[in-house]
Amino acid sequence: MRRIRMTVSYDGTEYHGWQVQPGLPTIQSVLEGVLAEIEGAPVKVAGSGRTDAGVHARAQVAAFTMVNPIPVDNLRKAINRLLPLDIRVIEVAEAAADFHPRYQARAKTYEYRLHRGETCSPFDHRYVYHYPYPLDEARIFELAPMIEGEYDFSAFAASDDKDDLGRSKVRRVFHSRASRSGDLLIYSVRGSGFLKHMVRNIVGVLLEVGKGNLTRADIAKRFEPGCAIPPGPSVPALGLFLVSVEY
Repeated sequence: MRRIRMTVSYDGTEYHGWQVQPGLPTIQSVLEGVLAEIEGAPVKVAGSGRTDAGVHARAQVAAFTMVNPIPVDNLRKAINRLLPLDIRVIEVAEAAADFHPRYQARAKTYEYRLHRGETCSPFDHRYVYHYPYPLDEARIFELAPMIEGEYDFSAFAASDDKDDLGRSKVRRVFHSRASRSGDLLIYSVRGSGFLKHMVRNIVGVLLEVGKGNLTRADIAKRFEPGCAIPPGPSVPALGLFLVSVEY
């Protein structure tokens, strides 16, 4: 048996997220279908995490086990021949038998993109949140680093079907910055791991900062023990990209 690691890039617009869902198109289900065709038997694909419906990835990491002896470069070509054009496998490599893309990940980086121009090109609208309204962007740039550090991010996490398990929502954020590039306001965050809708909720809070509705103190309150502030507001999925996974 071979353990294979692959890096996958995808446009998440037409998919209901990464994870298999009965009767719905997902990235995982498409990959498993293609690999089963190559292997001639069912193949289970594990990802570094579950991107939500409509979220994109530049470099999602996944792994699977197979018997087929096809060389990795030919395997990448075979997979891409069978995949739809909005999913591409960028790299395929042999991995250790115990490699797991989720449990062994050390850090992930996400970007969220807002288009600030009056008019958004039809060639960009699937990949940005068009927000042409007034914002104090300097204030957003100033307060975005407040997210850095190790905190309980419950006030930034949507409810999850695993909440009943009582798992910790403490995460460490290494880098949290907002910047401007042309018409794009880009929020970049690198952390040890992320909770459901966490990045989208962080961006939503920063937008409220830019609107003048929230202050530095309001952000600080969200990290206080026992905080009862509900998560959000959240921004749409279409502007979010998983940029990289580190091991």
